[in-house]
Amino acid sequence: MKVCKFGGTSLANAEQIRKVCDIVLSDPDRRLVVVSAPGKRNKEDAKVTDLLIALAETALRGEDPAAALEAVVARFSAIAVDLGVHEAAAAIAEDLAKRVALSRNDRGRYLDSLKAAGEDNAARLVAAYLRSVGEEAHYVDPGEAGMLLTDEFGNAQVLPESYDRLASLAERTGLLLFPGFFGYTRGGEVATFPRGGSDITGSILAAAVRAEVYENWTDVDSVYAVNPALVSNPHPVAEITYREMRELAYAGFSVLHEEALSPAFQRAIPVNIRNTNNPTAKGTMIVKTRGNFEGTVTGIAGAKGFCSINMSKYLMNREVGFVMRVLAILADEGIPFEHMPSGIDSLSIILRQNVFPAEKEQVVLRRLRDELGIEDAAVERGLSVVMLVGEAMAHTVGVTARAATALAKAGVNLEIINQGASEISVMFGIREEYCNYAVKELYKEFFLK
Repeated sequence: MKVCKFGGTSLANAEQIRKVCDIVLSDPDRRLVVVSAPGKRNKEDAKVTDLLIALAETALRGEDPAAALEAVVARFSAIAVDLGVHEAAAAIAEDLAKRVALSRNDRGRYLDSLKAAGEDNAARLVAAYLRSVGEEAHYVDPGEAGMLLTDEFGNAQVLPESYDRLASLAERTGLLLFPGFFGYTRGGEVATFPRGGSDITGSILAAAVRAEVYENWTDVDSVYAVNPALVSNPHPVAEITYREMRELAYAGFSVLHEEALSPAFQRAIPVNIRNTNNPTAKGTMIVKTRGNFEGTVTGIAGAKGFCSINMSKYLMNREVGFVMRVLAILADEGIPFEHMPSGIDSLSIILRQNVFPAEKEQVVLRRLRDELGIEDAAVERGLSVVMLVGEAMAHTVGVTARAATALAKAGVNLEIINQGASEISVMFGIREEYCNYAVKELYKEFFLK
């Protein structure tokens, strides 16, 4: 059994949905199909999920949602009519109207109920089309199937018991159309994963039914060694490990959601990145271990939006539990951290700027001074993280030196260097304005020389 997930661009219109169905029907093992909400039809277009968020926000402001509702209904109706399943259009319009009329007392719950409508109705629509061409196809309700999530609306996590519940899907007949992105809390409320969460849904299902492979269909032929928007004809990656992909997704590789690999990794399910518009391309396989290495570095990625708390205190290393007390202050304030490079008398905590607004900054700096006696503490904003990733790096001498030299020659100042214990990645902290430039210079060094 193969689990295959199709992204928003693969479902943007009727033509794309027909391509999706042709791909599914070309392999009898593709029986569990996860769908996203319809994406952009062109660069100027809006994603259905964005239209749904706008609809929810309009209703939450107490404004008349009629125009915003019609925009969503029109998108789905156009697809349904083009596919020849006219009855689906009326059912979708009715479903959307019911969601808009739900209680607005809890903002998070209301938003999630509206956001989930994109994937939910896309799954119903594709199932209806497949039945119209003579196939046995069933829409699967995530709540009925057992996709149980935490009640962190907009940022839900799967509950462990979901896997045993979802395993029974393998025993069902016909094609199963499963909406991505959302599930239900134990209390029966709709809850969504973070944006891009349909990738997570597919991985959970693949792990639950112990699939042969999890196919993630998108709009690129493979994973590339660098963002294709930065480099022309970037090096394609035929095979990559879970660990490598996790590091690259963290630093900006958008081909797969960074949380999507965990369920597949836990049960060693291979993940195959494929292109809906070029189904003959073999794509990229994400596996537990690699047998072939094309080079020392597998990929290079950069992400903006970071900051650092830099602190120093004489004889810091002699204070037992010092770092623990620093992290306890961050935990008290609900602030997660990303990296923590240190010296004997200095410590830097790397954070994402969106979790560390100015008001939190003042509180944390005050507590560091008052509770830990740190006078020399400051925050540096406007940083980016550039990652050099490769399993082969652990067994190669001089990779970090080579990268640092290339960046120095390019005139890029390094604010921070951090290498994890696994040695499969090196993180460089640099100013945001140099992020893309640094990625391109490192690509030249490791892939064009």
